[in-house]
Parts: sequence; structure tokens; C-alpha cells
Amino acid sequence: AVVGAGLGGSAVTYFLQQHFGPQVQLDVYEPAGVGGRLATVTVNKQQYESRGASIHALSLHMQDFVKILGLKHRREVAGKSAIFSGEHFVLEETDWYLLNLFRLWWHYGISFLRLQMWVEEVMEKFMRIYKYQAHGYAFSSLEELLRSLGGDTFINMTQRSVAESLLEVGVTQRFVDDVIAAVLRSSYGQSVLVPAFAGAMSLAGAQGSTWAVEGGNKLVCSGLLKLTKANVITARVTGISLHSSEGRALYQVHYEGSEGPGSAFYDMVVVTTPLHPSRSNFTFENFEPPIADFPGAFQPSVTSVVHGYLNSSYFGFPDPKLFPFASILTTDTPNLFFNAMDNICPVNISAAFRRKQPQEAAVWRVLSQQPLDKQQLKTLFRSYYSVQVTEWQSYPRYDAAKSLPPIVLHENLFYLSGVEWVASSMEMIAVAAKNVALLAYNRWHQELEKIDQKDLMHKVKTEL
Repeated sequence: AVVGAGLGGSAVTYFLQQHFGPQVQLDVYEPAGVGGRLATVTVNKQQYESRGASIHALSLHMQDFVKILGLKHRREVAGKSAIFSGEHFVLEETDWYLLNLFRLWWHYGISFLRLQMWVEEVMEKFMRIYKYQAHGYAFSSLEELLRSLGGDTFINMTQRSVAESLLEVGVTQRFVDDVIAAVLRSSYGQSVLVPAFAGAMSLAGAQGSTWAVEGGNKLVCSGLLKLTKANVITARVTGISLHSSEGRALYQVHYEGSEGPGSAFYDMVVVTTPLHPSRSNFTFENFEPPIADFPGAFQPSVTSVVHGYLNSSYFGFPDPKLFPFASILTTDTPNLFFNAMDNICPVNISAAFRRKQPQEAAVWRVLSQQPLDKQQLKTLFRSYYSVQVTEWQSYPRYDAAKSLPPIVLHENLFYLSGVEWVASSMEMIAVAAKNVALLAYNRWHQELEKIDQKDLMHKVKTEL
């Protein structure tokens, strides 16, 4: 059984079938729609991404999914960004790459180069995971996985803030306050106190090239479930109880569907929905020792998709025709009521599509901590036709937990979403899904030499 049909659930279903073979029976429980946080909203008969919107160029599992499913990358529509302090723009992007570099250097010295080197070093080590997974290696805890990629450095990066780590490599406080804060507010809705590892992943996404799936990123989830011919059960799982048969653990999954309550038995269960009290009222029965509660909280976050006319004078442009930016990030200023906003394109972009002129009505996605009130909407927009609000518990509150959640809850009972406490992105979830599938396979077949191996870089080189 796989609990949840978001990206984690659909990816782990696909990988489980890949490793165990087509004869494995897969039931996927999902009370809402397939896709989880990868969701779209409709404005004027066009669909727009409301959340998980962009995928980093180095996301190899996501690239693979798109290829296997015959999906396409969405056409990129260029647009410039700027960082707003609540009173003025502290940094503005231009059409000229060299001018952008010069401005960064002029404002911040070589901080941006130091940042780039730091992020590249983290990413280079992180990319080892694909080699390990290609050779069938898996990890039974997030700590083991991180240690195999970057040693104690990576473990430490989950325990200290991104600000602290960057100041240590010579990035200036001003650069942290202006640029790093703006990126983290737009990606995690949190401050520069998020752990360094989560911060590095978010900054990699901000400075690399990104892409999205033509037709919507959620097509990856529905595509993978179709491909595996998994049995999707529309029901909410309420708990799991442990039984045993012939010395082997059996798990009874209890659920609540439209027909009322029900249950079914499984050899193996993967939970891909967050197991935090604020997110699920999930019970575990008959486990000895009992499965402990998960510490930590989730960050509330609000996405407002607004179809309307931008109030460019709020940003210092009395003439809307002259407003040059498609996305606005913000610094951590007490009176700012939004984290970021961008002029978004539909999930299907025709060859003739062009971005709306700044004086025209466009579709903007505004990210904030609280729902925007009428006055705040009036501040950002001269007038608007529609507002669609999605409130969700998006990311872990990174300052709220001191330890990482387990992957193995019991013999063949696995927890996938804990990876978000390391860093949260579509690719991190796909990497965790592959790891859980390999771990489940290696444990089932007693291939223990493929689990938690030390010095893997050396091993993989000799295997090559």
C-alpha cells in the first residue's frame, strides 16, 4: 500500500514496480485529487500552476519521468525579476547579463561569486545520489543518506542556518539580508534562519535554469500511476495496525471511503503524507515499541491567483506601461504583507503566446503568510476580476525541529515525506521515493550489503 498520490506517492509506486517487477500488487490511497501539492487553478478557461511551479535543470529523476511519460517541457517565456523592500527596489534585473553581473558586483562585491561557489559545491556532492541509486544502494535514515553524500558537513548543514554558513564563507550581511532573504521568502516563505542544506537547495533553484511540464506538473503524478496500472483507492487512511502471519509482519491499513470505513492487509506500506499531528490524525496500533509522535510544525502559506491590473505606482512606477518586471521578490521587512508575486503563464503555452503588457490585465500569483485582505489587494492591484485563494500547510517550519524524522517506522513500513525536513522540492521527493523503493527491495531480499554502505564513492568507482 502507498498512502498518498502526490509526487511522493506516484514516484514511489513507479519505482517499487521497477524493482519488484510487474507482478507486485500496488494499492494507492488518496482522498483528494492525484497530484497533491502539484495543483492548478482555472482562470478564463486557462489553467495555471498554483503551487510547485518550477523544476531545477539538474532534477534528473523529474527529467526521466517526463521522458518516460512522453511529456514535454513547457516553453519558457522570459521575464525580469526584482527585489522589493517595501519602499524601493534594492536590486533589478536587466536584459543584459553583463549589466546584471556588474550591478551585483557594484552592490555586493564578490558575495554573489562566493554564494555560487558554495551552492555548486553542495550540488556537486548531492549529485552523487544518482550514481548510488543507479547501483542499487539505499539508506535506512536521512542522516545516513546525507553522510554518504557530504559527510558530517551535510549533517551539520541541517542543524545550522543558511545565514551562518554563508557569512562564514565570506558572503556579506547585506547580501544575505537583500538577496538570500528574498529567495527564501519566495520559495519556503521563511527567513534566512532555515537550515543551510534546505537553503542551498532553494538557492540552487533560484540561480540555475528551471523548467516546468507542458500541461501542468501534476501530469507527472497521474502519468506514473497510469503507467504502473496501480489501483487508486479514493479513501482517507486513518491508521495502520500491525499483525503477523508465519513470522512475517502484516500491516492492516484502515481507511474511510465514500462507502464508509474499510481495511485491507499488506506485506509492505509506504506513507507519503506528512505524519505530523497538525497535518494528519493517523493512528498506529499494536506496534511495540509504539511509533512515536513526530515533532515539528508546518508553515502556513497562502497562494492568491489574481486576475487584474497591477498597481505599478505602489512599486514606484506611476506609468504602468513602464513597469518592467514579471516577478517581484521581497526582503524581510516587517510591514510587507506578501513574500513574492509573479505574472504567471498558463500551463499550455501556444507558439503565438506573449506575456501581457504591464498595463493590461494579467494573472498574478501572490505568495503570502496570511490571506490578503481587501486593502492589501487594493494596494497591489488597481482593480481585479477574480481572486482564487489556496491556503495550505506547505513546508516544514524549519526552525521547529531539532532531529530528522525516520525513514523506517517498522520492518516493512516506510515513511517518505520526512525528507522534506532536509529540504523540500519536487526532486528531493523523487530522490526519497527512489531511496524508499530500493530500501524496501533490499530489505525484502535480504541484500543488506546494499544498505547504509560506508565509503560508497570508492565502491561505485570500483564497480564501474
